[in-house]
Amino acid sequence: MDTAEIIVTTSGIFVNALVVWFFLLSKRRAVRAEGQKGIQEITIQVKGGYNPDRIVVKKGVPVRLNFFREETDGCSERVLFEDFGINRELPAFQTTTITLAPEKAGEYTFTCGMHMLRGTLVVEE
Repeated sequence: MDTAEIIVTTSGIFVNALVVWFFLLSKRRAVRAEGQKGIQEITIQVKGGYNPDRIVVKKGVPVRLNFFREETDGCSERVLFEDFGINRELPAFQTTTITLAPEKAGEYTFTCGMHMLRGTLVVEE
């Protein structure tokens, strides 16, 4: 092997390791919804994904999720909470509020209409 082949092979191994770490091993930071007047509330930015994409709330306390969609990409025009029977349109450059009251602890996925963008609502005791 000459020097160029060694550099290319080493770079490829490094990039593959980085991809595996990012998608499989890195833990995304969970954000706790703030509680005010008996309602937990958080704003979620929608732009190429959900930010934050992991939200922690308490069981039995109403949750207000404010989705602000900062793009016109067709993939992000809807948000689905299938476990709660919610399928809501997210107009571009507007805030859409979804209120729910999770009664059971667990992790609940929310996605775009195409199931490409994903987030998790973590309901704790």
